[in-house]
Amino acid sequence: MFPPGSYGVGVTVAELRPAVRDDVLPAGVVSRPSRPGDLLPVGLMTPEEKAAHLQRVGEVEAALAAYKAELVVGLATDRPAGADRQRGQAGAASGEWAAQPLDEDVSEFFPDELALILTCSRTAATQLWEVSTTLLRRLPATWAALADGVLDWPRARAIALELGWPGRESPDDVLAAVEAAVLPQAAGLSIHRLRALVRGELIAADPAAADRRRRRAERSADVTVRGLGDGMGELRATMPYPEAAAVRSAADAQARALKKAGDERALGQLRGMALHDRMTRPWEDQPAVSAHVEVVASLDTLESAAAGAPGAGRAPVLVDGEPVTAALARELLERLDALCPGGLQAPTDGTLSLAVVDADGRLIAAVTRRELEAAVRCGQGLGPPPSVDRYEPSPAQRRFTRTRDRTCRHPGCGNRAGWADLDHVVAHADGGDTGCANLCCLCRRHHRLKTHARGWCYAMTPEGVLTVSTPSGITRVSRPPGMQTAPGDIVLRVAAERQPTSDDDPPPF
Repeated sequence: MFPPGSYGVGVTVAELRPAVRDDVLPAGVVSRPSRPGDLLPVGLMTPEEKAAHLQRVGEVEAALAAYKAELVVGLATDRPAGADRQRGQAGAASGEWAAQPLDEDVSEFFPDELALILTCSRTAATQLWEVSTTLLRRLPATWAALADGVLDWPRARAIALELGWPGRESPDDVLAAVEAAVLPQAAGLSIHRLRALVRGELIAADPAAADRRRRRAERSADVTVRGLGDGMGELRATMPYPEAAAVRSAADAQARALKKAGDERALGQLRGMALHDRMTRPWEDQPAVSAHVEVVASLDTLESAAAGAPGAGRAPVLVDGEPVTAALARELLERLDALCPGGLQAPTDGTLSLAVVDADGRLIAAVTRRELEAAVRCGQGLGPPPSVDRYEPSPAQRRFTRTRDRTCRHPGCGNRAGWADLDHVVAHADGGDTGCANLCCLCRRHHRLKTHARGWCYAMTPEGVLTVSTPSGITRVSRPPGMQTAPGDIVLRVAAERQPTSDDDPPPF
């Protein structure tokens, strides 16, 4: 069957749909293909078996997605660009309006064919081709993890989208380094958090290319609107992220002020009204509100940006959780008067706190500049605030826990810590300590789930590593965002506010 000295694989194909003559079937009986549920009846499974089968189905779907990517790239190579009309010939694509090709060796009409094969839009087909090409040619380890069922398609796709077109200017060794940094964590992160991690690693690995992309992107800023039906519309403003975060924060602050004053409308409705009033009636006397922008950056990153030494600081800079370049972070801090010749200062009518972390990114202390200077003068060590003998956490505990967690700590949830409850992992009523080793941020939904839903189990280490188990026995781990990242001696958290608020206020739900 195979030539001498070669190897082959024998394959046996079982016909799952044998030929059936409809004319011999009993009345009322029809033939159809076998379904997985016919062979593995779901109704006979235990909850644990259903959970295990769901995981296995996910692994099979991942392997099929990897194979689909191979098919897409393989079919693309069968459609050479040489078969198209060449520039200068009648009917060739105009260089003035033609989109930049993903692969100059592939026919410009390949996405059109792929769209008809898959019965999807040409845009969706183009993106699938881009993701597949990136995985097969530039991210082989990610594709292998997908093919082996270790990584699912949404996460592999997220990595490819962040490293495909954005990484086109970066050499292969840079993308390989980013891939190696994110893959060990990828399966346990939400899509949003994974994409932010990839963006941050790419910025840190190739800051010069990141700044070039940023400058190009800033030129495409715009404001657009589209109808959503039912009399509603979507206003989309594309602008540098710090400005966008400040606009949203200001609208949110004004909405919450109205809510506190007794307005019964939903917060989202009040945010939209606040934005409308600020834009269309700026002459009206509006109440002052707090616009909060949080910057997280290592000191060496900011110093390297000032010295013009790209790549000297590996830790990415985060503005409200979004990775940005060190140069943009310095511009923002200087505009806030937080970074000046005299050093780091609290912005006008704002606050500045410092988070001291160890080499593994574990939070040691969250202090104000004055507290840090006092500790240095007195030779005192830094550490988490002490436990308190009551249910309500202290302001220092709130600051430490929110600095450590940044978001709701339930696996996969990205709600910001400022909107979350501080929850006792071991309930206070059950003897749980009111200390940072027993406190974590949970949004209201996941706080309710932990407290009232049956069968869920939460446990946390003193370093803040949270383990969550479902009623069906599936366990997931949530680590503080800063843990296991590149070391930075001090992390800065800058809150730019017109009116500072108390750390001891209740969660704004």
